[in-house]
Amino acid sequence: MGLIWSLIVGGIIGAIAGAITKKGGSMGLVANVVAGLVGSFVGQLLLGNWGPMLAGMAIIPSIIGAVIVVAIVSAITAKK
Repeated sequence: MGLIWSLIVGGIIGAIAGAITKKGGSMGLVANVVAGLVGSFVGQLLLGNWGPMLAGMAIIPSIIGAVIVVAIVSAITAKK
């Protein structure tokens, strides 16, 4: 059950990051989950575990990390 809960929270974090960066429309469900989980790892690595926790993820650092991940991936995959 912990894995499912982590995937749900990761998807929500990824969707929030997509909305903040205005890239949410081009991201699918799987991309939101991946961005949320990777962003959570990056955010907690850079900023630590402060703020409210949900499913083992610190929400605020996770959202900031997901925004960073989405922005980097968008910059790399941007069509010229």
